[in-house]
This record gives sequence, C-alpha cells and structure tokens, in this order.
Amino acid sequence: MQAICEYPWEAIFNSIADGVFTVDLDWNITFFNEAASRIIGIPRERALGRKCWDVFHSSLCDGACVLKTCMAHGERLADRSVYFIRPGGEKVAVSISAAPLKDAEGNLIGGVETFRDLTDLHLMRRRLENAYSFDDIVGKSQALAKIFAWLPLVAKSETSVLLLGESGTGKELFARAVHTLSNRKDGPYVAVNCAALPDTLLEAELFGYKAGAFTDARKDKPGRFHLARGGTLFLDEIGDVPLRLQAKLLRVLQEKRFEPLGGVKSETTDARIVAATNRNLDALVAAGAFRQDLFYRLNVATVKLPPLRERVEDIPLLAAHFIQEQNAVLGKAVKGLSPQVTAILMRHSYPGNVRELKNILEFAFILCQDGPILPEHLPEQLRPQGAEASLPLRTRTLDEIKQDAVVLAIQRNQGKKMAACRELNISKDTMRRILGAASGGK
Repeated sequence: MQAICEYPWEAIFNSIADGVFTVDLDWNITFFNEAASRIIGIPRERALGRKCWDVFHSSLCDGACVLKTCMAHGERLADRSVYFIRPGGEKVAVSISAAPLKDAEGNLIGGVETFRDLTDLHLMRRRLENAYSFDDIVGKSQALAKIFAWLPLVAKSETSVLLLGESGTGKELFARAVHTLSNRKDGPYVAVNCAALPDTLLEAELFGYKAGAFTDARKDKPGRFHLARGGTLFLDEIGDVPLRLQAKLLRVLQEKRFEPLGGVKSETTDARIVAATNRNLDALVAAGAFRQDLFYRLNVATVKLPPLRERVEDIPLLAAHFIQEQNAVLGKAVKGLSPQVTAILMRHSYPGNVRELKNILEFAFILCQDGPILPEHLPEQLRPQGAEASLPLRTRTLDEIKQDAVVLAIQRNQGKKMAACRELNISKDTMRRILGAASGGK
C-alpha cells in the first residue's frame, strides 16, 4: 500500500487565509502563522515567545478572554465577533474561534485560536444598515478620547444631545452612534436636515399633515416626530430652523405633543432628540435669530466635535480607514500612502474636515490602480508644483519640517509612536506639539 504523504503542519497552516496562533500554559505564543501576521500587522518573529496580551489588543483581553475560557473548561468556542487593534491604531473586525490544545495523552498543554478578517464584510454591512457605534469612529487623539469616555454615558440617558462642530466633522456619525449605544437602539433612527427644506416643507416633514391640509395633500402623511416614536430623531442644522417653527419645536420638547398640518387633534411623541449645527447658537440667540428657551432646552448635553486641524495625529488612521473602505467597495488593492503623500496630507489645513480628507482619497482612487498613493494621484491643488516640488525644504516652515520628520519616523516604526519618540529622542508631549504646530499655523 502506498504511504500517505505527510505535509509539514506549519506549511499547511501558513497556506490558509485565517489567522492561527497557539499559546502554552504560561500564555506565551508558540505558533503564529502568516495570515495572523498579515491581519494583525505584527511580524511573526516579533510575536513568537511573547505573552498573547502583548501582541493582541481587544475588548476580550480585559477579563473575557475566549482562549482562557476554553482552556479552563476544556470546551471549544466558535464565531465570537470582536475587534483587534493593530500597532498603528487601526481597528480590525474579526471572528474568532478557540479550543484547548492537548497532547497525545490528553493532557492540556495550551490553547489554539483562529480568527477571520471580517473587515470587508463589516464595512459593507455598516453601509447597508447604517448601524454605527463609537467603534466605527476613527481616531485616538486626546480630543476624541475625552468624547469617547463621556458620550457613551450620555447615550444611555434620555437627555437631549447637542452636537456642535464645523461642517464635515462627522456630526451625523456621532448622532447614529448615540442612537446605537442608547436603550432605544432597537427603535427607529430618523434624520432630517433642517437647512435643506423651505419653511413650509420643513414644517410638514417634522409634524406631518392631514389630507386636504393643502392642494397636493391627498392623504395623511406622518411627520418625523411620529415616525421617530420609541427611537431617536436627529435634527441636523438646527440653527437654520426659522423662528416661527422654533416655537413649535419648543412645545414638542416640553410637552411631547404636536399637531400635524391641517389637524385638529394633538399627537404624542417620545422621540429622543439629538440636534446638530455648525453655527454659533450663542451668537444667534444674542442676535434674536434663535430662541433662548429652545437653546436652553437643547443645550443639556453638549458635545463639541474638534475640527481635523486640531486632531492631526488622527489623519494617518483616518486615511488607512478610508483606503481600506475604498479597497473593499471597489475591489482594489491600494497599499496605503507614500511618505510624500502622508506629509502633504498632514500639512493640509482641511477647511472641509474629515469629509474633505475622504473626498481627497476617493479622488486618488480614480488615478491609483495599485501600490501606494503618490503625489500625482492627489487633486491638483494638493500636488507639489514647480520649485516647491523640487526644493520642498525652501518653501516650508521649520514646524512643517519637524512634522515631516515625526511622520516618517512613525511610519518607519509601523505606527508605534513611543518607538518613534525613542528614535528621535523626544518625549510624547513634544511629538504631540510638533504634530499640532504645523497644522495650527496654517
């Protein structure tokens, strides 16, 4: 009988697309396949021999470790969805399975865990369902960290939330996250842009109307306050609501009652209000263009979203996220940013904030088919021109030159800021000041 060919087991595990790693009883990593290295972003040689919690960073590492449960109870666990965090700060959605590892005599010698990259699936599901949480908001700057620590507590309450920030800072993303993290997450999320509709149409959209209320009203139509019962109503651009409608809004917030256009009977609503604006409501109140009592009613839990120029350390993370998203949607394999493009994007002032960065990268995807995004793939106004392209150091400030040095050091160290600090012999506070100085001076 012909002998069955025995393939080396390491070669087999290195050939599959799922990440696989094993640990011994002291939680030291004893095997780490090539897919694990690719998904996590850590070379195999840097993972072997280290404690698993020093390599993998996820919510389950703080007391709910699947592998620990399997080894303790001798059982298998499958298909747990979690996030891993790569060294550069990017979040990777994965599905993990784990099992105890035993020798030929049945003695426990460790554990094995497999994980599958769900990033593309997660991105497409989120696009279809609009089910955003704070895990989907990209950034690890101090400005965002304060919001991440505080806003989930507000989301669990029933209080009104007022989101303040420039255009393009992601106010609707935060509004959806508030809804998803609230006790109303299973109820409707209804949004209306108060600046996009004329006064009469806005009133009809908010409060609905009865048949015959006006010429084209052939049948009853429920308004947004009706549709949002049991859920969340997001009033975007609340600062653009005309004074006449502000009085009606105030009544709904105070009494939870309203009348549809043409109606004679009040309806009730328990919709939780999240409002947003890029305008200065204090100035509008002082000018008599916004009711002070409505402002006080909305201004219970106020969140000021920082512009991108105040969180420049998040630009590489945001760029990586958008590139990953575009690769999934378009089926491309663009491999990040070139160092020159990273420096260009870090120096830009972003009057359009995060939305502008996303638009820049979407344009770059038109010209970039594979490999990294290069300066020639950027919109023309961002490409180095003439003498600036050939002699960039003569046209930049000292702050910008320092910033470029920091950015390149971070890239050389695979996103590890402390390693970049050691390379440059600077403190983390100095690095933060350098990254903020060039953008703040623009």
